[in-house]
Amino acid sequence: QVQLVESGGGLVQAGGSLRLSCAASGRTLSNYVMGWFRQAPGKEREFVAAISRTGGSTSYTDSVKGRFTISRDNAKNTVYLQMNSLKPEDTADYYCAADGGVVVRTTPANYDYWGQGTQVTVSS
Repeated sequence: QVQLVESGGGLVQAGGSLRLSCAASGRTLSNYVMGWFRQAPGKEREFVAAISRTGGSTSYTDSVKGRFTISRDNAKNTVYLQMNSLKPEDTADYYCAADGGVVVRTTPANYDYWGQGTQVTVSS
């Protein structure tokens, strides 16, 4: 079992920045591909970014490329999502998730463990 706890969400004006953190406990995070997903009210959960076990490979959804950066510190069992140039359409609950597979994947169903989420609100 892996327990994931997100933090760092909040209210920010458009153009601002936030850094989300996802702290893991229970098992070593280096055994998992890690991903960030988001879900806006009335919408399905969507992929945002993912990072390989060693951090050597990343993937982003097109709408956040160049603005968001996913990273990980396996020694601290923590994954981060740096979000810059935020837009109102980035408003959502953000979730981190752990995938026991080997390759970076973007489908929520592939992820085995999920955090409770942290809310991000971007005002215009």
